[in-house]
Formats: sequence, C-alpha cells, structure tokens
Amino acid sequence: MIEDMLRTPAAVQDSERHTAHNYHPLPVVITSAEGAWVTDVDGNRYLDCLAGYSALNFGHRHPTLIAAAHAQLDRLTLTSRAFIHDQFADFCRELAALCGKDLVLPMNTGAEAVETGIKVARKWGYQVKGVPAGQANIVVAEGNFHGRTTTIVSFSTDSDARADFGPYTPGFRVVPYGDLAALSEAIDEHTVAVLLEPIQGEQGVVVPPEGYLPGVRRLCTEREVLFIADEIQSGLGRTGATFACEQEGVVPDMYLLGKALGGGIVPVSAVAADTDVLGVLKPGQHGSTFGGNPLACAVATEVVRLLATGEFQRRSAALGERLHAGLRGLIGQGLVAVRGRGLWAGLDIDPALMSGREACERLMERGVLAKDTHGSTIRLAPPLVITEEEIDHAVAQLTAVLAG
Repeated sequence: MIEDMLRTPAAVQDSERHTAHNYHPLPVVITSAEGAWVTDVDGNRYLDCLAGYSALNFGHRHPTLIAAAHAQLDRLTLTSRAFIHDQFADFCRELAALCGKDLVLPMNTGAEAVETGIKVARKWGYQVKGVPAGQANIVVAEGNFHGRTTTIVSFSTDSDARADFGPYTPGFRVVPYGDLAALSEAIDEHTVAVLLEPIQGEQGVVVPPEGYLPGVRRLCTEREVLFIADEIQSGLGRTGATFACEQEGVVPDMYLLGKALGGGIVPVSAVAADTDVLGVLKPGQHGSTFGGNPLACAVATEVVRLLATGEFQRRSAALGERLHAGLRGLIGQGLVAVRGRGLWAGLDIDPALMSGREACERLMERGVLAKDTHGSTIRLAPPLVITEEEIDHAVAQLTAVLAG
C-alpha cells in the first residue's frame, strides 16, 4: 500500500519519542521551505499560513537574509558582550532609528525581551519615579501572552500556561483588556508600567476597542507610568505598519520586539526606549551571553533595512484587505467572527461545526498550515511575501473545509 511507503508517520513517532510533550504539533514533518511554502518528508507542499507565529514575516529563506547569514558565518559568530564586534553598532543604530528611540538592548527570545522590560521598568520606577524599594507594580491585561517564564506566567490568565508553576511572582495587577476605567483604577502611586499587546495574538488576534491605545497612552503620561508595548508578534510589518501602535497614532515609552527581527534564521529580540528609560541600567545589572551576537546582528540589521523601505508594511496592508474581505465572506457559512489587521487574522469557527484543531487538521490535508487556539479559534499569519493568488487559495481551502 502507498500508505506503507510514507515517511511521515514514522518521523512523527520518532520526533515524539525523546522529547517532553510541551507541544501538540500537527502531524507534518517539514524538510525544506522557500517563500510562503514548505515541503514535508514525503514531498507534499503546504502553504504556510502561520509563519512561525510571525517569526517568518519575510518568508522562508529570504535571499537577502540568507546571504547575510552565510557571509557572517564565514567571519565571526560569537564574542559575548565582553567585547564589541563590528556588526553591533549598525544593528543598534538602525533599529533605534526604526523605532524612533535613543537606545536598543539586544536579547535573544521574546520572553527575554519581556523580562528585560519588566526589570527596566522596575529600576526606572525606583530610580526616577521614586517608588519605595520593593513596592513597584505593573498593570497587565487579561488574555495576555508575553511568554512562559515563571515571572511572566505569574500574571497570565491562561490556566494551561499558569497552573502548577507557582509560587508566583508578585507585583502585577491584571485588568480586562480594552477597559480604560479598570486600568485607571488599577494604577496607583507605585505603578511603574502598563504592559500590553497592542493586539492580543495568542488570545485569537483580538483588536482592542477604538480609542483604547490612545487612552492608555494618555493615562500613562498623566500618571507618570511607562507604557510598554509588546510588539513581538504584532510588530515589524505584520499589521500593515511597522508597529501596530502606529495605526492608533500611539508611541509607547518602550517597544518589546522579537520573532521577525531574526528573519526566521536566528532568535533575536530587543528592547527599544529612550535614554531616560534604558539609561537606568549600568554594567553588570542585566545581560546575555548570546544577546546581540554577530550572527544575530548581521541578520537583524538586514531585517531592519528591509522594513526601512516600507515595502513589506505596504504589502501587509494591501494583501490584508484582500485576506479579510475573503474571510468576512465566510461569516455565517461556518465562521462566526473574524478579527485582525493586516496579514493577521483570528477566526472563530462555529463550535457546533468543528474545533479549531479539527479545522487545522483538515486544512493541512488540503495543503494549508494554520494553528488553533482556545477551542474553536484558528489564527492565520502568512508571510508578508505571500501573493494575491496564494491568499485566494488559502481562503478557498478554508471555504471547502467549512463546507465539509
């Protein structure tokens, strides 16, 4: 039988044999990729509509980014921050300019960027705002996803991420997302920051109510509190602008960046802020052996240069309109809601029809890869290099899945 010749079942089984089961991946084993497409061990091609949770905004193996990585691999890959390397200054200067900030602090993962932001905000609160030692608090939103370290899960409202990982880190206040009145009430004289995702990704691409982000900015300014925008998923072109905050006319005090910053090649994250904020850190108070390494900086500098042209932001905005128009046409035909902005969408499937997992499995069978979250919701975040025809193809496959 042909099924007996397939490599995928054995490869899936082998991959699960010696790993902790902290993920529940779709049963596809990818061996190569280019642009918006991936190929599995059996030669099947799939349209990647997840893009590594936005880590692959520029597609798989973007030639400019691959060339930068190859060139740097032949020269220098790591020094640690004990020394300076020749890729560091360009990366920090050009990313700071892209963000409109004075300074950049490079790290590796998104969670590290969030942890860095938390530490900087607390230190700023003690040294600049004058909060009594040990009394700083940070306000966050329900439904947040900022990572999975013990500190970050301490203020998560997702039971899967949080349960059984206590004791939990104090110093956080959780308020409903989109509720300015609740946020205002939660801020007191010891509040040092408000930490938010401009659009909540893991929650199902939830866009806040109109006026919410400007209201957050206003409150933070009035109450002498830092506004920290976690743009790790929403930033760097995903929503049709460099940053999702831009689309609301808002400039935060601190950007947390990651995922797409590494071009889908190496993990790169960063915190960007002005000198009066990031300048509170002194040597020895925070760092990372691999943060800002030469290979990461070489790739990430090219990412920043791609974004500086504005091409990918324009593509995301224009193609996002096409994607959302197609998806909205499926409301009442298996979808009950569509949310998002740019090339980023959260789709609520009628739970009587199927679960989000089932929808993703059926899409996979039809050559499209997506990811479910929270029961009957699936997320689409294709690479920004996707074409109009490929978007139409993805919507057509989803239409077929919903039709049964």
